[in-house]
Amino acid sequence: MRLNTTQQAQKSGLNSSKNGIWKKLDTFRKSPIATLLLSVIIPAITTLTLEWIARGNFAPNNQNNGFWQALLKHPNSFFISYLLLVLMYVFVSQLSGQNWLATIVVGLFGNVPAVVTYYKLTMRGEPFLPWDLSQIGDLMGVQEKVSYEIQLNMLITLVLFIMLTILAGLVKLPRKKDSTKKFVRRLLMAGGAGVAGLALLFGIFLNPAGTKWVGIQEDAWMQDRYYRTNGVLTGFLTNLQLLQISVPDNYSSEAALAIAEEVEQNKTSKPFYSQSYAATTSNTKQQPDIIFVMAESFWDVTELPGIEYDRDLLPNLTALQKEGASGYVYTPSFGGGTCDVEFEALTGFSMEHLPSGSKPFQQYITGETFSLPQVLKADGYKTMAIHGYGRRFWNRDTAYPRLGIDTFIASDDFVNPDMRRGFISDQAMVERIIQEYEAVTANGTPVFIHAVTMQNHTTYSRNRYPADELVKVVAAPASIPDSTIGQLEDCATGIYEMDAALGQLTSYLKTSSRPTIVVFWGDHLNPMSDGHALFEKTGMIEKGDTAAAVLHKTPLLIWSNYANNQVELGTIAAYNLSPVMMDLYGLEKPLMFDYLMQQLPAMHARTRGITINPDNTDSYDMSEEQHVWFNKHSILQYNFLFGDKTLDTYTASE
Repeated sequence: MRLNTTQQAQKSGLNSSKNGIWKKLDTFRKSPIATLLLSVIIPAITTLTLEWIARGNFAPNNQNNGFWQALLKHPNSFFISYLLLVLMYVFVSQLSGQNWLATIVVGLFGNVPAVVTYYKLTMRGEPFLPWDLSQIGDLMGVQEKVSYEIQLNMLITLVLFIMLTILAGLVKLPRKKDSTKKFVRRLLMAGGAGVAGLALLFGIFLNPAGTKWVGIQEDAWMQDRYYRTNGVLTGFLTNLQLLQISVPDNYSSEAALAIAEEVEQNKTSKPFYSQSYAATTSNTKQQPDIIFVMAESFWDVTELPGIEYDRDLLPNLTALQKEGASGYVYTPSFGGGTCDVEFEALTGFSMEHLPSGSKPFQQYITGETFSLPQVLKADGYKTMAIHGYGRRFWNRDTAYPRLGIDTFIASDDFVNPDMRRGFISDQAMVERIIQEYEAVTANGTPVFIHAVTMQNHTTYSRNRYPADELVKVVAAPASIPDSTIGQLEDCATGIYEMDAALGQLTSYLKTSSRPTIVVFWGDHLNPMSDGHALFEKTGMIEKGDTAAAVLHKTPLLIWSNYANNQVELGTIAAYNLSPVMMDLYGLEKPLMFDYLMQQLPAMHARTRGITINPDNTDSYDMSEEQHVWFNKHSILQYNFLFGDKTLDTYTASE
């Protein structure tokens, strides 16, 4: 069928119109405006998706740092990170001549840290921090034991960026063969963006004065709040400032020595706890064996309001509390970071004086370092550590010897041990403690053993124990899903079995003729897979109050087989464990521990931005007196770790 003249004209006009549209689109995609739009829009989308992923939602919260709340209150914080993404996009696109590559680079740079932050907040209550980059090997070591649920917003973001990458690939940039002038201009734009990006990085993000100039307030010990308030990228990049250890105010070797002399002058033979063994007997001139047991994820799950179990979970701990000193450890960790707790307990040093998220075992224990094992070793003790996992985890294989630990027994030294939940069981750990205890003390040598258990390590699921051995939750608030109840049952079972292992150890030691002290505590609490919801829905914490003091308190027992003095310790910092133990039993304390005992009447802890007062109340603030003690502690610690270490060889002046 042949078209008439009118129809041919109409068709020709339609084709011409279509060709005109495609020609305009083709011209547009090759124009600078198209690239300009991409360089503005894609960083904006990245800013939104990364905050969406890290936070889980855009909803407001009671802390007034939901995304839109924070954006309105602190626009500069978000603008500088957005500007950095823009400059990055321009640099990559103009240098490579590929918009699709710039889209991928910017998308990964923004969203990967957000994904890591989400999982870290869920599992540990802290975001992705610069020091995590040095711990990738350690984290991979347990990744097969941890389950990660891919979130819907992550999948949506992935699909979105695949589409954006395809779209960006259609937008062309001039090449040298097309136009030398435009090509040179492109390279100049790349250079300009690179220079501007570096200026922004070093002038604002990495410069305390620049950070302050844009209105960002330091909040180093509340990193989850800091990231919510200022954004993930700004939070991460400004934390890079803390890679450099700050010298304490008024620090000098002379200042450290002056504090040491003051400690010696105020030293007293009177024990701090009036009901302690040391206060009620004069027979303290002995070398007791000392066993530290730091129990993985051991916390008092019976303190969750509205939760009931099918059995008494802590019968041995409860009984032993009547025979020794007990209370709570205020731990610097939540959901992980066991090595931080060890660091404090063994040294008397505080994580509060170090950058948040740093790992002393990996970063600061670079040579022989003051510690309880060093002190005991000098006094003739055999020192050892026992851990139910890999020896390289958290650099223990190098940190332990530098802390004075002679022998390190790790998982590869166990032969066919009893396993629970895929880990060496707490019962097997106690059996190995007893075995090593007997081997060392057979010839009369005193021994110090630092044991770190592993059985109750996160993550949790009720199918990790046989059904007939699982602790059952028999009552719980209706708002808690069954999956979370199952995780709690798994965790509670581990706590129940650790309590049994504690009973096994102390029962054995009661038959020993050697005086022995046991210091037992939990390293940290753990979230379930839904983050802090369990604590919120039971009313243990208020919704969103992830910095609540109760999330850092674990049970503490200091017991011996040669005394039954019952002492209430209240809540003390992990860095006070060693000095308090020595004071309770009249053991001669080194300078650092004497200082901490003298500090105890002023405050029991200053950890993660929380002060534990002598009456066991907690506060974000410190009194003037507490500030003085806190600053002195920082000076002493700096001298031992980073200064000229004059205190290593300090002796009291005559």
